[in-house]
Amino acid sequence: MKHLVALVSGFGWHVQDLRLAAGVVGVKLDAVAFPRVAGRIGDGPARVEAGGIDLGASDGVLVRMMPPGSLEQVIFRMDALHRLQGMGVPVMNPPRAVEAAVDKYLALAMLDAEGLPVPGTWVGESAAEAQLAFERLGGDVVVKPLFGSEGRGLVRVSDPELALRTFRTLERLGCVLYVQRFVRNPGFDVRAFILGGRMLGSIRRHAGAGEWRTNVAVGGRPEACSLEPEAERLAIRSAGAVGAVMAGVDLLPDLDRGGWMVLEVNAVPGWKALGAATGVDVAAAILAELRDSGR
Repeated sequence: MKHLVALVSGFGWHVQDLRLAAGVVGVKLDAVAFPRVAGRIGDGPARVEAGGIDLGASDGVLVRMMPPGSLEQVIFRMDALHRLQGMGVPVMNPPRAVEAAVDKYLALAMLDAEGLPVPGTWVGESAAEAQLAFERLGGDVVVKPLFGSEGRGLVRVSDPELALRTFRTLERLGCVLYVQRFVRNPGFDVRAFILGGRMLGSIRRHAGAGEWRTNVAVGGRPEACSLEPEAERLAIRSAGAVGAVMAGVDLLPDLDRGGWMVLEVNAVPGWKALGAATGVDVAAAILAELRDSGR
C-alpha cells in the first residue's frame, strides 16, 4: 500500500475528506502540520521529515495548504519542498507552482507570457503612479492584496478621491499596490478544477445580494455547470502556465470585450463547494492522481 503525506495548516473539513478518500483509493495517508517540517544535513543521511515521518521515503507529498508565517518560515518550507522534489518524491503541487500561484503578480505575468487573456493590471509601490494607472484602467478597478485568497481583502473603487486615499494608505503601510481593471460581467464567475491536465469539474459562482465578489467564502452561491470548449481549454492552459498539476482556475466572462478572462490560478484550491455541487469525489481523485504519479 502506498504511503502519502498531506502537509496541512489545520485539521478541518478538507483533511477529514482526504482521510475518508484514502480508504477509497487504497493508500495510507498521514496529515501533518506544515510547521513540523524539519531537515537534517550532515548527521547521517540527509533527510526531510515532518512529525517524525521521513518524507523522502513516502510515495508522495500533497501540499494541502501553506499556513501563514514569517518570511524565514515560508522560505524554509518551500526549500524543503524543493529538496523533496530533488530527491525524486512526487510533490503536488510542485513547489515552483505553489510559489508562482501564491503571488498574484507572478502568476498573472506567467499567464500573460503564454498569451492567455488577463485583465489590465498595474502593480507597484507608488500611490501617485497607482492613481495614474487607475485612470488608465478606466476609473473602475479592484485593489487586491498580492498574497491572499477567498476574495478577502479585495476593494473595488470607482471614485478618484477614494482611490487615491486607498493607494496612499497602502503605500504608508508598505504594501505592494495591485490594481486591476474591473471586468464587467453577468454577476458570476467560473471555478474550474484542473487535475492532471484535465478538467475534473466546474462550478458557476453567483455573487450574493449587494455583493460583487463571487467567492463562496464571502457568500457566493455555487452551482454545477458545463464549460464550453474554449473556456475548458483556457482553464487547462492556465494551470499548465504556472506548472500546476492541481489547480482551481477562476474564469470570468467579459461583457465589454467578449470571451473569457483568467482572473487567478489557485495551486492549493479547496473543493468543498465543488464537490457538493457536482457530486465529484475530489479528494479521492487528488489522492489517486498523486498515487499514480509516484515512483
